[in-house]
Amino acid sequence: MPFAIMSLTDNAAERIREIIADSDRPVIGVRVGVKNAGCAGMAYTLDYVTEPVAGDDHIQDKGVDVWVEPKATLFLLGTVMDFEETRMSSGFTFNNPNQEGACGCGESVQLKPADLAEIAKARAAATA
Repeated sequence: MPFAIMSLTDNAAERIREIIADSDRPVIGVRVGVKNAGCAGMAYTLDYVTEPVAGDDHIQDKGVDVWVEPKATLFLLGTVMDFEETRMSSGFTFNNPNQEGACGCGESVQLKPADLAEIAKARAAATA
C-alpha cells in the first residue's frame, strides 16, 4: 500500500472543488508547499495548478488533485489539510505532526522533517 504524503478532510476537498469551479482560467487542482517566512521560520503556500509541475508529488483524495512541491514533502508527511470557516476568517489549515511550534500571530510555523525511520516502523507494525 503506498504511503500518502498528506490527506484531505471533506471540507478541504469541497473547497478545492469550489476553487476549480469558480476559477476564470482552467485549474485542475492546488499545489501545496512551504517557504521560509515569519518569526517561526516557515509558512505554508498554496497555489492554483493549471498543469502539473514535473517532479511534484501527486495526491488524489476525495476526488480532487493536490500536488506537493518536492522541498515540502518531508515537512508534510502525515499532514491533514482542512478548510475552516469562522465568523472572523476562513482558510485552509494544516494538522501537521511535523509542526513543533507557531508564531503568536499564526502567520508562520516551526517545522521539522518527518522521521522516515519512525514512519517505516509504524507501517511495519500496522501490517504485522
